[in-house]
Amino acid sequence: MLFTSRSYTSARAVSVYGGASGHGSCIYTSQAGGFYGTSSSRGGLDLVDGLDLHVLANEKYTMQNLNDRLASYLENVRCLEKENADLEKKIKDWYVSRTVICHDHSAYLATIAGLKDKIHLASRSNAKTVLDINNAKLAAEDFNMKYENEQAMRMAVEADIRGLRRDLDDMNLGRSDLEMHYEGLKYELIMLKRNHQEIAMVKTHVGSQVNVSVDAAPSQDLNAAMTEIRKHYKAVAVKNHKELEAWYQSKLATVEIEVVTNNEQLVSCLTESKESKNTLQRLQIELQSHLTSLEGTLADTQKRYSAQLAGLQSKVTSLELQLSQLHANIAHNKQEYDMLLDLKTRLELEIAEYRRLLDGEDDSSTQGKPLYTAGPEIYTPFPHSSRRLSPRRHTIIFGYGIFGFVCGIFVMGYEPVRDTSNQTSSIRNSILPIIKLNSAEANVINYTIQDHTDTHTFTRP
Repeated sequence: MLFTSRSYTSARAVSVYGGASGHGSCIYTSQAGGFYGTSSSRGGLDLVDGLDLHVLANEKYTMQNLNDRLASYLENVRCLEKENADLEKKIKDWYVSRTVICHDHSAYLATIAGLKDKIHLASRSNAKTVLDINNAKLAAEDFNMKYENEQAMRMAVEADIRGLRRDLDDMNLGRSDLEMHYEGLKYELIMLKRNHQEIAMVKTHVGSQVNVSVDAAPSQDLNAAMTEIRKHYKAVAVKNHKELEAWYQSKLATVEIEVVTNNEQLVSCLTESKESKNTLQRLQIELQSHLTSLEGTLADTQKRYSAQLAGLQSKVTSLELQLSQLHANIAHNKQEYDMLLDLKTRLELEIAEYRRLLDGEDDSSTQGKPLYTAGPEIYTPFPHSSRRLSPRRHTIIFGYGIFGFVCGIFVMGYEPVRDTSNQTSSIRNSILPIIKLNSAEANVINYTIQDHTDTHTFTRP
């Protein structure tokens, strides 16, 4: 809100300026042709010297000017008070609607604790499953090693069997050779028997016809020799046949025993290998199904917890935004409160200065000659003393007070009060004097300036 002063062409307006410390004050009068002023270095308001009769004649017009200015100021004050009341109501409603509610998260904490226990149990189950998987892998590796060992043993046994088969083939070849040799000996024996028969027949034929006596050395008995040779070879053949048969039977029995043993071991190894393969497949199927179920459970748990975490995060974000907004509002309100407190202090100093100036004027008027004695005297009741002010002095002092008060309000800058605490109204009431204007009659103007300590009433007849 800006303050504009009116200008008049046919009359002279009186304005008063007082120093902040009260050591100097000036009064200026202006008219169409120019202006002049007088100053006093004393602490009081001895400003009558230098005033002419024209100023006294226009006193009523000056009072009306001050009355208009005061009425506009009061209207602005009422508007600002109304705006402040509306703002206070809105702020209170906003704080009532934005009341911070402390949520009870005990139920969520209990749910989270239960879920943590479930997660712990699931983790233990997963660890147990992993341990079982590792044990199954170790068992499978052991079975693989056993299978490889049995496979190596089988290959060795098969190699031994192939070697024994070669030996058996060699023995069969030797047997066939012996049989062929035996057949040859039998053929020779038959041939020898036939020869002996022929010889016997020849001998019989020769003996029956010719008897020849020859003196010769005694000959050996060929039949006996042949018989001995035949017996010897027959005994050797029988002996060789028995030895060969015994060796063959012993080797064959050993090979058969080894073959049976190796076949039993091979069957047992094949059975164990099949059982190991079946066990491994069953464990792999169980492991795959268990891993699939655990992965599904883990995905569902992660999804559920992600949704819950997102909801909690959104709540935390909204609460943080509300908290930051609340801190900003508190800082803004504190800043406005400090500004208003500073304004209150300045205005209290200005009011104290005005009172001191009024007290100094009153003291100077009681010590010296009255400044203006025309017309009835005005009695102004104060709580501590009674003062007499002349109409002229009343005009000067009242104009001085209004001018200083309005300058204090509008020069320092007035802003609507936006504090939400109950101290706002008290601070506003303490720093804003309430100025009332009462017009009872045309020639009677009552000014009442009310503050917290004194009430000054000036009556203009």
